[in-house]
Amino acid sequence: MKYATWRCVGSALLWFPALAAADVIEEIVVTADYRERALSELPASATVLDADEIDALAVQHFEELTAVVPNLNWSGDGNRARYLQIRGVGELEQYEGAPNPSVGFLIDDIDFSGIGTVGTLFDIERVEVLRGPQGSRYGANALAGLVYLRSTHPTPETRGRIEVGAGSDDLWSAGAAFGGAVAGDDRVLYRVSAQRYVANGFRDNPWLGRDDTNGRDETTARARLIIEPGGGFDADLAFLYADVDDGYDAFALDNSLTVLSDKPGQDAQKSTGASARLRWTTAGGLTITSLTSWADSDIHFGFDADWGNPESWAPVVYDYVTDSRRERRTLSQELRLDGGNDAGFDWLAGLYVSQLDESLATRNVGDYYDPFYDFADSLDDRLDSDYEATNVAAFGQVVWPVGDASELTFGLRLERRQADYADSTGLAPSDDESMVGGEIAWSHDFGDNVSGYVSLSRGYKAGGFNLGQVPDGRRDFDAEYLWNLESGLHVLWPDAALSLDLAVFYNRRDDQQVRTSFQIDPGDPSSFVFFTDNAARGESRGLEAALRWLPGDAWELYLSLGLLDADFADFVTPEVDLTGRDQAHAPHYTFAAGAAWQHPVGWFARLDVSGKDRFYFDVSHDERSQAYWLASAQAGYAGEAWTVRLWGRNLFDEYYAVRGFYFGNEPPDFPPTLYTRAGDPRQVGLTIERRF
Repeated sequence: MKYATWRCVGSALLWFPALAAADVIEEIVVTADYRERALSELPASATVLDADEIDALAVQHFEELTAVVPNLNWSGDGNRARYLQIRGVGELEQYEGAPNPSVGFLIDDIDFSGIGTVGTLFDIERVEVLRGPQGSRYGANALAGLVYLRSTHPTPETRGRIEVGAGSDDLWSAGAAFGGAVAGDDRVLYRVSAQRYVANGFRDNPWLGRDDTNGRDETTARARLIIEPGGGFDADLAFLYADVDDGYDAFALDNSLTVLSDKPGQDAQKSTGASARLRWTTAGGLTITSLTSWADSDIHFGFDADWGNPESWAPVVYDYVTDSRRERRTLSQELRLDGGNDAGFDWLAGLYVSQLDESLATRNVGDYYDPFYDFADSLDDRLDSDYEATNVAAFGQVVWPVGDASELTFGLRLERRQADYADSTGLAPSDDESMVGGEIAWSHDFGDNVSGYVSLSRGYKAGGFNLGQVPDGRRDFDAEYLWNLESGLHVLWPDAALSLDLAVFYNRRDDQQVRTSFQIDPGDPSSFVFFTDNAARGESRGLEAALRWLPGDAWELYLSLGLLDADFADFVTPEVDLTGRDQAHAPHYTFAAGAAWQHPVGWFARLDVSGKDRFYFDVSHDERSQAYWLASAQAGYAGEAWTVRLWGRNLFDEYYAVRGFYFGNEPPDFPPTLYTRAGDPRQVGLTIERRF
């Protein structure tokens, strides 16, 4: 890391004077685990952001929160982040084939893994990021970890909020939320919310005379109903409707924010989902939990594949478009029993079944004519496919007390997946496999609000098959397993108003799935294909730390840091040898630091700085991003009923890349070139909130 970057981090933490009167830091509760428990009792590395922190960061989408989570990165292959990497593990894109995500993404228990475009944050109560394999709790979709969003819990008191915002990039937003007791009955609580967010998307297209071809138009509605009639029964029902109608015109031939496409694309997702968490607690202390979730998503992803217009390529005719329309339906049911005894022994056992159905229609259309060589070619390639997968799992967990201050946790999950695929080319493979994951952890309370843990966990990710023309013997790829050895420390000193969470880890990935490429015929550019292969082994080791300190009634300082060394320990194929090279989208460091000031009268100010090291864009080439850091700030007034917030992101208008490709895309010679997609530039705005 450059000295200037460390100096900026240190300045953000240390330039404020410490005040005498210390505030109190409250215990953080993690809800994505089997049992809701304090972060200090969780034998895992996790980041939890509550509603106050989300509002204070003035963010709209989960994408904008990733900067404050250690060792979390994302691939800008779309308008919004939906391909995530935790500790260097995760996908970079998915255009066709079977969905097979490495990072779980849940909203109110509804599974949107791999399609987290709908991860808007208005009226979200908490965001939890669990790092490391969640093999026993979430199975195949959480090899790298899990992101869990929870909407605001209703209260017996009638409460609500109205929020409006405006800013540069022609941003405007409006949202409302309210809830309380139904007909004055505290046993039935409700909350509903809705928001719309519109912005131009930070791109100018002089060819079309527009500045909104990469625009954002995001509408979200949520509802929750809590029913507690008594007798040991309670129900938590959630509903989500999201219509994200974003454009996709993000790449420029000169890697700038000025695009030249004549047929801009779209990155849209319309999702409807619901979940029902039902719980019965018997007189004997046995708890029965039923968790049902359902989601229906229509996804439209398309782009101008040549990134230009007739004038860009004249006298050559070069015009290509890619368009994909995906329909995904998911239904899952989990049933579990848990109990314990007065001696502190706790146990849990359950069954899980899910059904996923996905259809995909992809069309690639284009024309090419080179007048110098009198060469012409055209393309009208269509692929229609259907994919079905049924997962059945049995799982369990036991917690044994060891003395007065320690406990052992054992978890195990056995999962069976049956997958079938068929497409319009006649390809119809199927896959039937069994996978095993779990964990063993020892945790200890050292006293004085200091606890620690050591854990060994195993996660898994299902195998699959490659589509289209692939090299011999590469049609199928195997399941991947990830072993995670981890040790951590949780410190909470209320009197000193200081908390520290620290974790170190070592990961070993066996049969690591890697999406790579190969040119079957060196003399035929059209034979260049992408497919998933298995590396013999990948390894990573690193550190995650989160420090929070309230030096006085008016101040708050924080630092989050992720260090990562992720490489291919053994990856040799007939086409490439990547042994020893860093994995893609795995920066050696990520950090965020900040300070907030709050006057008793209501005035406030905040400064946040975040950054990350350079990283490889992909495994098919050795091009890398540049290291960068970003600064954001805000100031305003927060009263009992009103909050006015003036904010600014990327204040120094830093250019940073969130995705990169290296290939030839400029006729007639098509020289290999690095094309990068820029992250959002500077933006300033004003948000006004009225609470009632």
